[in-house]
Amino acid sequence: MSVAFVAQVCTTQAECASQGVDTFVGTPARIWASVAALVALASVATAWLALARPRRIGRKAAIAALVAGTVAAVNGAVNLAVADGGLGTGNGVAGGAIALALGLTAATLSWRALARSRTTEPIS
Repeated sequence: MSVAFVAQVCTTQAECASQGVDTFVGTPARIWASVAALVALASVATAWLALARPRRIGRKAAIAALVAGTVAAVNGAVNLAVADGGLGTGNGVAGGAIALALGLTAATLSWRALARSRTTEPIS
């Protein structure tokens, strides 16, 4: 016996009930928070690579990670500020908190990578 999971996005309780879903599987706030968390995770990975390999990856990757991490952290903070309830209410609280934490981590790592790349560049 196999069970198939299909993620459905519904915006109201009535719409979810008409689709046969008893709880909110994907609300707009959850999707917003999840996208912000994924952007923050990608910026952490980019910042880590820029910090680990400053000559190979370069300053452009560190700057991109700094911008993406800051955008993700701001989106996570705004999501947390406008959330009506706590965890499990469909407001994206967990995703917003993860986006905020990872975004700040990415900004810090990329800031360090930029500082390190300034000292490793040859003077011409």
